Amino acid sequence: MSSEWSNASSDLLCAIDRDSGEPLRSQLERQVREAIRTGRLRVGERLPPSRELAGTLGLSRGLVQDAYAQLLAEGYLVARVGSGTRVAAGACPPPVPPRPRRPAGRPTLLADFRSGVPDLSAFPMRDWLWAVREAARRMPAAGLDYGDPRGSASLREVVAGYARRIRAAAADPEHIVICSGYAQGLSLTLAALARRGVRRVAYEDPGSPASVRAAAAAAGLEAVPVPVDQHGMDVAELTATGARAVVVTPAHQWPTGVVLGPERRLALIAWAAAHDAVIVEDDYDAEFRYDREPVGALQGLAADRVVSISTVSKSLAPALRIGWLLCPPALADALVSVKRASDRGSPVLDQLALAGLIESGRFDRHLRRMRTTYAARRTALLAALAEHAPDVTVTGLAAGFHAVAHLRDTADERALVAAARARSVGLYGMSDFRTSGATTPPRLVLGFGNVGARAVTAGISAIGDLLREQG
Repeated sequence: MSSEWSNASSDLLCAIDRDSGEPLRSQLERQVREAIRTGRLRVGERLPPSRELAGTLGLSRGLVQDAYAQLLAEGYLVARVGSGTRVAAGACPPPVPPRPRRPAGRPTLLADFRSGVPDLSAFPMRDWLWAVREAARRMPAAGLDYGDPRGSASLREVVAGYARRIRAAAADPEHIVICSGYAQGLSLTLAALARRGVRRVAYEDPGSPASVRAAAAAAGLEAVPVPVDQHGMDVAELTATGARAVVVTPAHQWPTGVVLGPERRLALIAWAAAHDAVIVEDDYDAEFRYDREPVGALQGLAADRVVSISTVSKSLAPALRIGWLLCPPALADALVSVKRASDRGSPVLDQLALAGLIESGRFDRHLRRMRTTYAARRTALLAALAEHAPDVTVTGLAAGFHAVAHLRDTADERALVAAARARSVGLYGMSDFRTSGATTPPRLVLGFGNVGARAVTAGISAIGDLLREQG
């Protein structure tokens, strides 16, 4: 029979086997010696006090003290008053130098017009820390259990009120499921639809083909593209696909920026009713609008046919990994079942913190501040393009924090992106968002969420001649 001791700080395990015939002291000395020789115990790491180790292993304290004394005499250990017994310098083999790694992260650019990323430096850290402290202070002990897989009842109540107030949604807390961002929300939805017999899902093209295709493949569904024009998704083309589910961004189409027109909205809802289909609404940046009237959530027009997915990835930060699904009543149980099987529920403390942030008014205050910030960057982008590339047409600026620059038909999108990168300016082509990867018609998707107004101006100035040649 053997006793074991685990020291988490040095990741060491000792086993004492009373049936082996080897003296107990010798066993302890040998195992500590081997741990030091092999580097499992490093220089300066502290061994447990003799009384504690003796009690854990069922040995006498004198035996452990004798073993320590022997290792001290051999130079493996060193003991100092007030510092305990530690591994002596020179007792371990020298560490193997790590292999050089390539620098992590993105290269430093004069301006990086990557889209889909908010201003990460503007995250309201002080407000978030306040909200986390308040949530931790108020949360009962029972709140630390697994809880409802739909998520915190408090956050669902707050989200329902917020969605009704801001997005004109038909939100019921009982039919809301908290998720870990858009990717999980989409995966859960498609998995639930697959259980109901859906076999094909359509998506916008251009759009987010990689994310939709990945979620569809995981659910065993076929994903088919449907073209988008200046009024949004072509519903006639959608009907021809035979799909019984579709993923759309009606408030501000990703990435073209067009709004799904009223006629198209009604046609899309009629399509869903006629084909017993479900619309998956990605309501991803509806909070940020500038010079157009607000557009309510599609879910508010057909709550029985629309799953609306929202997150705080654009309004706060992607790293929070918090989102929610407004579910049709008939699909809610299936979504909850999939969520339960997926992860037993999202982190509760963060949910309560977000609920507190919204209820306190701090969330709305942050959004107002960011609207002003993004509007200033939008103005800077338009001014810089007007000065350095006046022939380039820009669309999609009515909301969100990205724009689409239209180049002349003969422009080489990829060559322009490469040339700009050589000047330390990050540009991104529309081909990245097309299912086929086609570079025609040539377009640029210019994100200004995470690039300051001065950097916007400097970046466009640095590539002005390139844009004039291609614009």
